[in-house]
Amino acid sequence: MSTFVLIHGAGDVGWYWHLVAAELDAHGHDVVAPDLPADDDSAQLTDYADAVVTAVGDRTDLVVAGQSFGGFTASLVADRLAVRALVFVAGMIPAPGERPDDWWTNTGYRAAVQEQAARDGGLTGNDDPYVSFYHDVPRALAEEAMSKERNHPSSTAMRVPWPLMALPDVPTGFVLCTQDRFFPPDFMRRHVAERLGSVPDEIAAGHCVALSRPKELADILRQHART
Repeated sequence: MSTFVLIHGAGDVGWYWHLVAAELDAHGHDVVAPDLPADDDSAQLTDYADAVVTAVGDRTDLVVAGQSFGGFTASLVADRLAVRALVFVAGMIPAPGERPDDWWTNTGYRAAVQEQAARDGGLTGNDDPYVSFYHDVPRALAEEAMSKERNHPSSTAMRVPWPLMALPDVPTGFVLCTQDRFFPPDFMRRHVAERLGSVPDEIAAGHCVALSRPKELADILRQHART
Protein backbone atom coordinates (compact mmCIF):
# COMPACT_ATOMS: atom_id res chain seq x y z
CA MET A 1 0.00 0.00 0.00
CA SER A 2 1.10 3.56 -0.68
CA THR A 3 1.76 6.51 1.59
CA PHE A 4 0.06 9.67 0.37
CA VAL A 5 1.85 12.87 1.31
CA LEU A 6 -0.76 15.60 1.10
CA ILE A 7 0.39 19.23 1.15
CA HIS A 8 -2.09 22.01 1.80
CA GLY A 9 -2.32 25.37 0.08
CA ALA A 10 -1.98 28.97 1.21
CA GLY A 11 -3.77 29.97 4.39
CA ASP A 12 -4.65 26.36 5.15
CA VAL A 13 -3.65 23.50 7.45
CA GLY A 14 -3.27 19.75 7.12
CA TRP A 15 -6.89 19.36 8.27
CA TYR A 16 -7.92 20.44 4.77
CA TRP A 17 -7.21 16.88 3.62
CA HIS A 18 -9.07 15.00 6.38
CA LEU A 19 -11.92 13.74 4.21
CA VAL A 20 -9.55 12.54 1.48
CA ALA A 21 -7.37 10.95 4.16
CA ALA A 22 -10.37 9.00 5.44
CA GLU A 23 -11.09 7.70 1.93
CA LEU A 24 -7.48 6.63 1.43
CA ASP A 25 -7.30 5.06 4.88
CA ALA A 26 -10.41 3.02 4.07
CA HIS A 27 -8.43 1.45 1.23
CA GLY A 28 -5.51 0.59 3.49
CA HIS A 29 -3.20 3.47 2.60
CA ASP A 30 -1.13 5.61 4.94
CA VAL A 31 -1.51 9.41 4.89
CA VAL A 32 0.81 12.22 5.97
CA ALA A 33 -0.74 15.70 5.91
CA PRO A 34 1.43 18.07 7.97
CA ASP A 35 0.89 21.73 8.77
CA LEU A 36 3.49 23.85 6.99
CA PRO A 37 5.44 26.36 9.14
CA ALA A 38 3.39 29.31 7.94
CA ASP A 39 3.55 31.16 11.26
CA ASP A 40 7.30 31.70 10.82
CA ASP A 41 7.72 34.66 8.48
CA SER A 42 11.39 33.79 7.99
CA ALA A 43 10.48 30.36 6.58
CA GLN A 44 11.00 29.83 2.86
CA LEU A 45 9.96 27.06 0.48
CA THR A 46 12.87 24.84 1.45
CA ASP A 47 11.78 25.09 5.09
CA TYR A 48 8.29 24.02 4.08
CA ALA A 49 9.80 21.04 2.28
CA ASP A 50 11.93 20.23 5.34
CA ALA A 51 8.78 20.07 7.48
CA VAL A 52 7.16 17.63 5.07
CA VAL A 53 10.24 15.42 4.75
CA THR A 54 10.50 15.25 8.55
CA ALA A 55 6.83 14.26 8.81
CA VAL A 56 7.28 11.52 6.21
CA GLY A 57 10.17 9.97 8.11
CA ASP A 58 11.14 6.54 6.82
CA ARG A 59 7.88 5.82 5.01
CA THR A 60 8.19 4.50 1.47
CA ASP A 61 6.04 4.00 -1.66
CA LEU A 62 5.18 7.70 -1.68
CA VAL A 63 2.67 9.68 -3.71
CA VAL A 64 3.03 13.43 -3.15
CA ALA A 65 0.11 15.76 -3.84
CA GLY A 66 0.12 19.56 -3.53
CA GLN A 67 -3.02 21.70 -3.43
CA SER A 68 -2.89 25.19 -4.98
CA PHE A 69 0.18 27.02 -3.55
CA GLY A 70 1.23 23.65 -2.15
CA GLY A 71 2.49 22.81 -5.63
CA PHE A 72 5.63 24.84 -4.95
CA THR A 73 6.39 22.69 -1.90
CA ALA A 74 5.19 19.35 -3.29
CA SER A 75 7.59 19.56 -6.21
CA LEU A 76 10.52 20.16 -3.85
CA VAL A 77 9.51 17.18 -1.73
CA ALA A 78 9.25 14.99 -4.83
CA ASP A 79 12.80 16.00 -5.73
CA ARG A 80 14.15 15.04 -2.32
CA LEU A 81 12.36 11.73 -1.72
CA ALA A 82 11.91 8.58 -3.75
CA VAL A 83 8.33 9.01 -4.91
CA ARG A 84 6.02 6.98 -7.08
CA ALA A 85 4.19 10.05 -8.39
CA LEU A 86 3.73 13.80 -7.99
CA VAL A 87 0.23 15.22 -8.38
CA PHE A 88 -0.71 18.89 -8.54
CA VAL A 89 -4.27 19.43 -7.27
CA ALA A 90 -5.59 22.71 -8.70
CA GLY A 91 -1.95 23.55 -8.21
CA MET A 92 0.58 26.22 -9.05
CA ILE A 93 3.27 24.63 -11.21
CA PRO A 94 6.63 26.36 -10.61
CA ALA A 95 9.19 27.23 -13.24
CA PRO A 96 12.96 27.14 -12.55
CA GLY A 97 14.03 30.16 -10.55
CA GLU A 98 10.51 31.55 -10.36
CA ARG A 99 9.47 33.47 -7.28
CA PRO A 100 5.93 32.58 -6.14
CA ASP A 101 5.23 36.33 -6.13
CA ASP A 102 5.96 36.38 -9.88
CA TRP A 103 3.90 33.31 -10.81
CA TRP A 104 0.71 35.38 -11.11
CA THR A 105 2.19 37.74 -13.70
CA ASN A 106 4.25 35.11 -15.52
CA THR A 107 1.22 32.92 -16.14
CA GLY A 108 -1.24 35.66 -17.10
CA TYR A 109 -3.44 34.81 -14.12
CA ARG A 110 -5.06 38.19 -13.51
CA ALA A 111 -6.19 38.67 -17.11
CA ALA A 112 -7.65 35.16 -17.09
CA VAL A 113 -9.65 35.91 -13.94
CA GLN A 114 -10.99 39.16 -15.42
CA GLU A 115 -12.05 37.37 -18.60
CA GLN A 116 -13.83 34.58 -16.72
CA ALA A 117 -15.46 37.01 -14.30
CA ALA A 118 -16.88 38.93 -17.26
CA ARG A 119 -18.46 35.70 -18.48
CA ASP A 120 -19.87 34.47 -15.17
CA GLY A 121 -21.06 37.74 -13.70
CA GLY A 122 -18.26 38.20 -11.21
CA LEU A 123 -18.32 34.80 -9.53
CA THR A 124 -14.70 34.11 -10.46
CA GLY A 125 -12.33 36.12 -8.31
CA ASN A 126 -15.14 37.19 -6.00
CA ASP A 127 -14.05 38.74 -2.70
CA ASP A 128 -16.46 36.51 -0.76
CA PRO A 129 -14.61 33.23 -0.04
CA TYR A 130 -17.91 31.36 0.16
CA VAL A 131 -18.45 32.35 -3.48
CA SER A 132 -14.94 31.99 -4.88
CA PHE A 133 -13.55 29.08 -2.83
CA TYR A 134 -16.32 27.20 -1.02
CA HIS A 135 -19.33 27.52 -3.30
CA ASP A 136 -19.71 23.73 -3.64
CA VAL A 137 -18.67 22.86 -0.06
CA PRO A 138 -21.41 22.28 2.56
CA ARG A 139 -21.76 25.53 4.49
CA ALA A 140 -20.95 24.08 7.93
CA LEU A 141 -17.81 22.45 6.55
CA ALA A 142 -16.82 25.66 4.77
CA GLU A 143 -17.25 27.62 8.01
CA GLU A 144 -15.06 25.10 9.84
CA ALA A 145 -12.41 25.49 7.14
CA MET A 146 -12.56 29.27 7.44
CA SER A 147 -12.12 29.02 11.22
CA LYS A 148 -8.77 27.30 10.66
CA GLU A 149 -7.45 29.89 8.19
CA ARG A 150 -3.89 31.10 8.83
CA ASN A 151 -1.62 33.84 7.53
CA HIS A 152 0.22 31.83 4.91
CA PRO A 153 2.49 31.75 3.01
CA SER A 154 5.19 33.82 4.65
CA SER A 155 6.45 36.86 2.80
CA THR A 156 9.86 35.18 2.62
CA ALA A 157 8.42 32.11 0.93
CA MET A 158 6.79 34.32 -1.68
CA ARG A 159 9.97 36.27 -2.49
CA VAL A 160 12.61 33.53 -2.63
CA PRO A 161 12.98 31.81 -6.05
CA TRP A 162 11.93 28.19 -6.46
CA PRO A 163 15.39 26.56 -6.31
CA LEU A 164 15.29 23.67 -8.79
CA MET A 165 16.57 23.70 -12.36
CA ALA A 166 13.58 21.63 -13.53
CA LEU A 167 10.58 19.78 -12.19
CA PRO A 168 11.44 16.40 -10.65
CA ASP A 169 11.85 13.58 -13.15
CA VAL A 170 8.97 11.51 -11.77
CA PRO A 171 5.51 10.59 -13.11
CA THR A 172 3.53 13.79 -12.72
CA GLY A 173 -0.21 14.39 -12.90
CA PHE A 174 -2.59 17.28 -12.50
CA VAL A 175 -6.14 17.42 -11.13
CA LEU A 176 -8.08 20.29 -12.71
CA CYS A 177 -11.32 21.51 -11.14
CA THR A 178 -13.80 22.49 -13.83
CA GLN A 179 -15.88 24.69 -11.48
CA ASP A 180 -12.88 26.48 -9.98
CA ARG A 181 -13.58 30.19 -9.35
CA PHE A 182 -10.06 30.95 -8.17
CA PHE A 183 -8.01 29.31 -10.94
CA PRO A 184 -10.24 29.49 -14.05
CA PRO A 185 -10.37 26.10 -15.82
CA ASP A 186 -9.32 27.35 -19.28
CA PHE A 187 -6.39 29.20 -17.73
CA MET A 188 -5.30 26.07 -15.86
CA ARG A 189 -5.54 23.89 -18.98
CA ARG A 190 -3.09 26.29 -20.65
CA HIS A 191 -0.87 26.29 -17.56
CA VAL A 192 -0.71 22.49 -17.51
CA ALA A 193 -0.02 22.30 -21.25
CA GLU A 194 2.75 24.90 -21.05
CA ARG A 195 4.52 23.64 -17.94
CA LEU A 196 3.80 19.90 -17.90
CA GLY A 197 3.05 19.25 -21.55
CA SER A 198 0.19 16.98 -20.57
CA VAL A 199 -3.58 16.73 -20.29
CA PRO A 200 -4.99 16.95 -16.74
CA ASP A 201 -7.50 14.77 -14.97
CA GLU A 202 -10.67 16.83 -14.66
CA ILE A 203 -13.20 16.79 -11.85
CA ALA A 204 -16.45 18.75 -11.50
CA ALA A 205 -15.55 20.73 -8.40
CA GLY A 206 -14.50 24.12 -7.10
CA HIS A 207 -11.06 25.05 -5.85
CA CYS A 208 -11.46 23.28 -2.50
CA VAL A 209 -12.00 19.89 -4.09
CA ALA A 210 -10.70 17.91 -1.09
CA LEU A 211 -13.70 19.19 0.88
CA SER A 212 -16.34 19.09 -1.84
CA ARG A 213 -15.41 15.89 -3.72
CA PRO A 214 -13.13 13.88 -1.40
CA LYS A 215 -14.04 10.43 -2.72
CA GLU A 216 -13.58 11.41 -6.34
CA LEU A 217 -10.26 13.08 -5.57
CA ALA A 218 -9.05 10.10 -3.53
CA ASP A 219 -9.93 7.80 -6.44
CA ILE A 220 -7.80 9.89 -8.80
CA LEU A 221 -4.88 9.91 -6.36
CA ARG A 222 -5.11 6.13 -5.96
CA GLN A 223 -5.03 5.79 -9.74
CA HIS A 224 -1.77 7.73 -9.85
CA ALA A 225 -0.37 5.41 -7.19
CA ARG A 226 -1.21 2.39 -9.35
CA THR A 227 0.25 3.79 -12.55
